Order: sequence, then structure tokens, then C-alpha cells
Amino acid sequence: MFENMDMLWAGISIVISIIAFGIAFYFYKWILKQPTANEKLKSVGQLIRENSFKFLKKEYSILATFVIIVSIIIILVFPTPLWSESASFANNFVMAIAYIFGSFFSALAGWIGISVATIANVKTATLAKKDIKDSFVCGFRGGAVMGMAVVGTSLLGAALLYIITGNPDTVLAFSFGASSLALFAKAGGGIFTKTADIAADLTGKVELGIPEDDPRNPAVIADNVGDNVGDVAGMGADLFDSNIAAIAATIVIAIPLGQVAILFAFASLGLLASIIGVLCSRIGKNGTPSKALNNGTYLTCSLFAIFTFIATYLCNFEMRIWGASIIGMIVGVIIGITSDFFTGDNKKPVKKVAESCQKGPAFTVLSGFAYGLLSALPALLGIGIAALASYKLCEPLNLIYNTTGYELLGISMSAIGMLSIVGMIVSNDAYGPIVDNARGLAEMGDLGEDVIKVADELDAAGNTTKAITKGFAIAAAGLTVISLLAAFMQVVESKTGVQTGFDIMNPTVFFGALVGVAIPAVFSALLIFGVNKNSQILVEEIHNQFKKDPGIKEGTSSPDYGRCIVLATRGAMRELLPASLVAIFSTLAVGFVGGVEAIGGYLTGNILSGLLLAMLMSNAGGLWDNAKKYIEAGNFGGKGSEAHKAAVIGDTIGDPFKDTAGPSINTQITVVSLVSSLSAELFLLHSIF
Repeated sequence: MFENMDMLWAGISIVISIIAFGIAFYFYKWILKQPTANEKLKSVGQLIRENSFKFLKKEYSILATFVIIVSIIIILVFPTPLWSESASFANNFVMAIAYIFGSFFSALAGWIGISVATIANVKTATLAKKDIKDSFVCGFRGGAVMGMAVVGTSLLGAALLYIITGNPDTVLAFSFGASSLALFAKAGGGIFTKTADIAADLTGKVELGIPEDDPRNPAVIADNVGDNVGDVAGMGADLFDSNIAAIAATIVIAIPLGQVAILFAFASLGLLASIIGVLCSRIGKNGTPSKALNNGTYLTCSLFAIFTFIATYLCNFEMRIWGASIIGMIVGVIIGITSDFFTGDNKKPVKKVAESCQKGPAFTVLSGFAYGLLSALPALLGIGIAALASYKLCEPLNLIYNTTGYELLGISMSAIGMLSIVGMIVSNDAYGPIVDNARGLAEMGDLGEDVIKVADELDAAGNTTKAITKGFAIAAAGLTVISLLAAFMQVVESKTGVQTGFDIMNPTVFFGALVGVAIPAVFSALLIFGVNKNSQILVEEIHNQFKKDPGIKEGTSSPDYGRCIVLATRGAMRELLPASLVAIFSTLAVGFVGGVEAIGGYLTGNILSGLLLAMLMSNAGGLWDNAKKYIEAGNFGGKGSEAHKAAVIGDTIGDPFKDTAGPSINTQITVVSLVSSLSAELFLLHSIF
């Protein structure tokens, strides 16, 4: 039935993807069957759901226009300009279709995530009245729907394109569609969620001293909507992008070596391991939510190692390539654990920053930023070790097969290994905003202090998990873009017939590197400016509502939640495109000025500074957030104290760091790498130097 091993494993990938969709559908139906506590809870939950979809529809309508414009450009110039002698309209048209499908699948993953998260939050809050075990299962299964959808759609799309076309360029175009949409979704969702979060915190906790999810706060519903559009849809799109980009880069490198089968084998078995992992994730007799989430991750990793070892032995794959993928997986878990050390609310750095809050906000910011800088070293070191070890492990295969490229395949398979458990990672990550929403709904739905206490315990585990998954996502993006750099070199070599290398002492390469280093900083600045500007507008709106209607503060009248949602949405839509377009157009500008050599330097600089900034901002933001929660738990004066107010200010600085700019950089470096590979022939034909 299948012509060769490549097609066999691509077919198996499709089957396992369909099984993942079946599991997601089962979880979705199970969640729907769970009870809802009361009409008030149902009403608030429906308000969050309706406005989450309103935001998503508005965002996707803007992005649909962008996708259409880019599709037309692809038909005209990718992979070969239509005016060139070797041009083929059919090839360019297929590339455009692949790009559209990548965009569609990325959007679909976000849509599915929002669909289930805005139901699971209500059900999780309701089940918290019964016990923590059922409530945890509901929140986790809500996240698992997203996890299965993200990995299933990325693997299904890649496998179908490979079977139909056998052309690595189409998979790159599919990946570019997923990545570009993810870039805009992460930026737009991140701006919205942090606009609402900062405004709600500053006006509620600092000015009025009211609880986080107090219904008197006009921005409270917008804040809950933001958890969904930023942390569910945005983060899902981010990891969808990393997963498909790693697959695309590996296909480009593996095809000349005849090693595509091992890619699809490991990717599909990773998804199978994640399916088993999510089915087995429960709180044991003496367990806790954090322990259940960690045990699920460790089980998935163990199953992946066992499944892929058996496949390697039975299919006669190279054991060194298996070793490279296991190195990536282990390093990914270790980087997640180091992120937990710097951001966990029971760890020394968080306690030290919380202690410094007693001295005022300046010391809060200084200590948190310093720890954020420090946290970058173990993560970057881990990425470097994974790349170096997998490179050296697979390099001897070149001598055995009398060829070149196995060392680069080792790096790309290390990225595949790190992303092998992405189904579980997305499930853990999406669990966070679901239980965060559930905690707010428990308060707004008048479910009582006992329910809020259970929801707080679930939320605490979610906060820790989010910090770990952000570290994992950044590490995965790091290895992925190193693979994409290797894929870019492979594309250039295939176009020129000359083995490519980039000498940093070459002024053209150095020029590209300097520009590449600056772009993640500029990109981050534009996103943070957006959050800053929009938060000020929203704070002013909240002040106006309190001024016009004193009954809002007293709880005798309801605030205008809708107005805050409209302002946050409008601001996010306005700031959605500029930062992302700067990243894309700067890549094209460097390529047309300095050619492929400048792009080699540009990608190197972009990767290195991007990873540093992403890890710094993600961990510093998570640390400030948990320092605030540590004080709210009753330490150093507790809620309403001067230390608490200083911690809230630190948290508001950290919000756009960890949930807007930091995680968006992952996608930015992936997008510019894909633009570079797709535009390689254009840069070879049309560059000034």
C-alpha cells in the first residue's frame, strides 16, 4: 500500500492525528456534560465567552486580509519569481495554498482552544464545590483539548503536504502560514490581556484595595477575556508554530539524506505518548495539582523514549539520531525546571523579591530584573548543550554514509525531541488560564470561600506550570530556529550548488548580525508601547466610571464591563500589525541589501538576542507575579500592605514582559527564519551587495 518507509510513517502520523482529534472531542463532550452551579455563574461565564469570540472574530477578520495579500505575493514570487525563466505558476500556486492552509490550521487551533476554555472555566468552578480532584480533571481536560488540537493539526498538515507534494518548500510555506498568523495572534492577544490586567490591578488592588476578581472593577470581565485570547489562543498558536517549524526544518534537512521516515516516526510517537499522558493525568490519593501535572509530563517523556527506541530498533533507524532526540527532550524538561526555580512561589528568588517589596517598588523592580537576567544563563546554556551534543553525536554518520548533513539533522531531531511532548505541554499551559478564570468565576458567582480556596490551589499550580511551559516554549523555539538556520543554509546550497557558511569577519555578515540583534529589542519595544498606551486609556475609563457613578464602588450598581472590553479590543487591533510587520520587512530589507550572506548574520543575531530577551522577560515577569501572590498569601504584611502595593507595581511591569513581548519573540524569530528560507532565491537574484 505504501511505497516506502517515509510514506508509511507519514500515513501513521495522519492516523495518530485523527486519534488525537477523537480524544479532544471526547474530552469536549465530557466537559459539556458537567453541571453549572447557578444562573449567575452561567451568566458571567457566557459574558466572557461571547466577548472572547468577539475579539477573535475581529482579529481574524484583519488577519484574513493579511493572508490574502501575502498569498498573492507568494503566487508572484515564491519559490521562484514568475518573471524568471525557471518559473512555474503551478509551483507558486501550490505554495500559496500551503500558506493559506497553515494560516487556517493555526487559527483553527486557537478557535478550538477558546471554544473549550470558555466552557471548562465555568464547569471547573462548579466542580470545585464538590472536590479538588474532579475540578482538576475538568480544567486539565479543557487544556488537553487545546493540546490535542495543536499537535494534531500541525502533524496532520505536514504529513498530508509531504504525501501529496513530496516538496519541502510546501511544508515551509505551510509553516510560514502558521507562524505569521501565530505572530499576530500572540501580539494581539497579548496586548489585549495585559491592557486589561494592568488596568484592573492598578485601579483595583492599588487604588481601592479590592480583591483581584471583584465584580465592582469595570475591567474584571476584560481581564478574564484576556486570559483566553492571550494565554489560550495566543500560546496555542505559539507552540503550534514551533512544532510545525521544527517539522518543516527537519524535512528540508532530512530529504537529501533519505531520513524523512524517522522524523514522522518520532513526531507521531510523541503525539501518541502525549495522548496516553493526558488520559492518565489525575490527582492521586495524596497528590496535588502540581504533582499531577508534573507526573503527566514525566510519564509522557518516558513513553516517548520507550516508543521511539522500539521504533528505532525495529525500523533499523540510526541509534545516534534517537540519541539526539532524547537529548533535546531531556534538555527541554531541565530548562522548564530551571524556569520553575526562578519563578516558583516556594523558591528562594520569589521570596527574596517579595522581601524586597517591603522597601518599595524600586527595589522590587531591581531585584526582579536582576534575577530575570540571571535566569537566562541556564536556559541558553541548555540550548547550546543540546545543539552541540546532538551535532557531535550525529557527525560521525557523515563518514559512515560518505555524505554531509547528518550533524545538522542531529540538531533538528533534537528540536523534534524537545517538541515531542508538546501535546502535554500545551495541555498544561492551557490549564493555567482555565483555572485562573475559574477562580474569578467562583468569586463573581458567589460560590463561597471554600470554593475560592480550592480554585486558588488549582490556580497556584497553573501559575507554576505556565512559568515552566513558557521556559519550555522559548527553549523549543531556540532549537527550532537553529534548525531553521540550518534549513536556510540547505536551501541556499540547493540553489547555488555551493556549500554555505557565514564568516562573522565578513562585513556583509557582520552588518546583518548587527541588524538582527536589534530587531527583537525593537519588536518588544513596540509591543510594550502598545500595552502602555492602551492601559492608560483603560485606567482613565475606569476612573471616569467610578466618578460618574459612585454606586459602583459601593456595590449598589453595576459597572459598564462592555466599554472596557471595547477599548481593550480597539487598542489591540490598532497595535496588532506594526511590530510584526517591522520584523518581516526588516528581514526582506537586509536580504535585498546584503544578500544571503547578510541574512546568515541577521538570523544568527536575531536568534541570540531574541532568546536572551525572551527568557529574561518571561522569567522576570513570572517572578514578579508570584512575588505578588506570595505576599497576598499573608507574607510581609499581606494584602493591602505597602509591600503588596510595591509587588503589584512589579507585577504590572512584568505583565507585558511575560505575556506579550517575551513569548511573542519566540514566534518572531521563527517567522524571520521562514521568510529568509522562502526568499533565498530572491536574495540571490536581487541584492545590492
